[in-house]
Amino acid sequence: MRPKSANIEPHIPHMNKHTLLRFFWLAIVLAAGLAASSAQKPVTLEDIWSTGALDAKTVPGFRFQDDGAHYTLLQASRIEQYDVRTGEKTAVLFDAAALPAAIAPGWTGTFDAYGFSAGANKILLACGEEKIYRWSSRALFFVYDLKTKKLTALHDGAKQRYATFSPDGSKVAYVVDNDLYYLDLPSGKTTRITTDGRANAIINGASDWVYEEEFTLARAFEWSADNRKIAFLRFDEREVPQYTMELYKGGDYPELLTYKYPKVGEKNAIITAQVYDLPSTRTTAVQIPGRADAATADDYLPRIAWTPGGSLCVTRLNRHQNQLQLLLADPTNGNCRTLLEETSACYLDLREPVFLSDGSGFLWQSEKSGYNHIYLYDMQGRETAALSKGNWEVTDFYGVDEQNGLAYFQAAAETPMRREVYAVRLNGKHRTKISGAPGVHSAQFSRGFDFFIDTYSAFGTPPQYAVCDRVGRVVRPLEQNAGLRDQQAECGVAPVEFFQVPVKNASAPGGGWSGALNGWMIKPTAPQYAGQKLPVLMFVYGGPGSQQVLDAWKGANYWWFQMLAQKGYLVVCVDNRGTGGRGEQFKKMTYLDLGKYETEDQITTARYLGTLPFVDPERIGIFGWSYGGYMASLCLAKGNDVFEAGIAVAPVTHWKWYDSVYTERYMRTEAENPQGYADSAPVNLADQIQGKYLLVHGLADDNVHFQHSAEMTNRLIAADKPFDTMFYPNLDHGIRGGNARLHLYHLMTRFLDENLRGEGAVVRP
Repeated sequence: MRPKSANIEPHIPHMNKHTLLRFFWLAIVLAAGLAASSAQKPVTLEDIWSTGALDAKTVPGFRFQDDGAHYTLLQASRIEQYDVRTGEKTAVLFDAAALPAAIAPGWTGTFDAYGFSAGANKILLACGEEKIYRWSSRALFFVYDLKTKKLTALHDGAKQRYATFSPDGSKVAYVVDNDLYYLDLPSGKTTRITTDGRANAIINGASDWVYEEEFTLARAFEWSADNRKIAFLRFDEREVPQYTMELYKGGDYPELLTYKYPKVGEKNAIITAQVYDLPSTRTTAVQIPGRADAATADDYLPRIAWTPGGSLCVTRLNRHQNQLQLLLADPTNGNCRTLLEETSACYLDLREPVFLSDGSGFLWQSEKSGYNHIYLYDMQGRETAALSKGNWEVTDFYGVDEQNGLAYFQAAAETPMRREVYAVRLNGKHRTKISGAPGVHSAQFSRGFDFFIDTYSAFGTPPQYAVCDRVGRVVRPLEQNAGLRDQQAECGVAPVEFFQVPVKNASAPGGGWSGALNGWMIKPTAPQYAGQKLPVLMFVYGGPGSQQVLDAWKGANYWWFQMLAQKGYLVVCVDNRGTGGRGEQFKKMTYLDLGKYETEDQITTARYLGTLPFVDPERIGIFGWSYGGYMASLCLAKGNDVFEAGIAVAPVTHWKWYDSVYTERYMRTEAENPQGYADSAPVNLADQIQGKYLLVHGLADDNVHFQHSAEMTNRLIAADKPFDTMFYPNLDHGIRGGNARLHLYHLMTRFLDENLRGEGAVVRP
């Protein structure tokens, strides 16, 4: 840290008339600034996190119906149908309040989510939904028949998971207590497909913790198109080490929550793909080629999908995640052939094949050109067309309109900081942008691709939802969040400024990179801060493939940043090397060396900011959550001559304590990469921290365990380093629930005010 000025009594010189005149005009300027700022409505943490006054409105429960002419919304306890073109309400398809209270066992008269069968003749209702982990939940499910007006409980007893209609709507498959079932609706007969499910041992049809978290796989079963088969994954996690957390719920002793969590280098669950044939009740195991023994397999099967020809496509990744295969399995005997294989010198991001309904081929995303693009393959695995190309990224794929020979996707074609929606012919020609104003657009298409919901936002523009036709013409708006825009005007929000940070000698093993980092900043606009040297808060995430520097709405954090700007802070965010939207080389140069280049770039940014005339270089802080908390901790240690303060929420402090799938994808194992693990661990650098440090964690964090902050605390104590800390009992990685978010943001704001702004102090010139 740079030495600070000594705290001594100031010498007050005799004031001549010129000095008095200067003070007179300074008083006028300050008074005018205070008057102007008092006209602005202050942003408060209560309005951000408690009252909901600053929440953006959404379109709750929106679903296109199969006829392409209608959509439904969830309004209180009703499912209402609307005309796509006019917006007129055409029917109330379901009204929970109109049903008798005892219409079905377990029915409480309310529901949380819904879905339709094919033809929209039946509705699946989820009631009393309970969160399990990030994507998973359990609920009581009911089937409502729109013709007979009958409500049927899906299952007696325990809550169910992932209830899913068969393609013809005659059956519903679901998971209870780690076993897979289906209900035949016409007969009312329930069939239990598996019988060996057991907690922390065997899971059928649902995923384990690490597949859910890192492969975003929760439901692990799929109906075949002919309604006769269900493919599912079986997880044998008996050999996976388990982790235990304590929950404090008012009893004399804490409750223990134990679950399977594979850390780096530990055993993963053994996954097998199975096919259950409904008519014969026979289950066939898929024979994964190259597996000498399924009981000791050390690979991943993160996706299964049926092809139009009736084969089962199984995606296989090796443990290093640098070799991917699409395998086509014969469901009658389990034999496989390889449809496609892809390799990388670093790692491969998980993609999903999209099969054409005529059975002629499939679409596949790949970074083989150095940027993620879409390719068309035949069913022999031969590429037949590139649907996109260029030095830009496809960022999402929406599907194929086979009748008109078009594919729809999202891309960062104009700049990495924005997203557009495009249509392209299946031969790769005539790419057409169908989204409007600059910012970030995403789409949800109707079944026939005649319409889509365009969700649009920009940094200073709250989310807007509109119905558009297939060429992007707005049919009519759904929600514009006009009230939130009024709030912005009342609060006098500061605009965002996008900028770039030049990076010199930005090279990495296996190939260099030179250029500039993208960033945004929010400057205080109140007159009293004009000409002042401002304190800075840098916001960081920085993890592989992520992006924070997007011209998109930032949600609740947008308002917190605006609140800080009202208090005189400059708020800045820069995407370091390793982040997404700029191609494979930029993203993967951090391979085997997480934290090195990312931290260098954040420190470079802080030094750059310190050269700006409106920045106080002695009052720069950094804040991040999860990977961002990891980054904030590293920056406070490696940049201890630059950063005055840092806030780390739920940080990773040593990669050996994180999960196998995520960490090994980017770092391999600690045994394979000991130096990379040692150099990237904040716990190994705790003695280098010089600035003010706030360490925050939820005690029930199932993702980044409290172990990370506990070990960091041990190292800080051993090094006799002062720091502040806060823990949140019973709360997970998101630290949500009750008053927790409000409490946390009060804590962080006070910490910044005391250590960067100076409590009650006027920002110094």
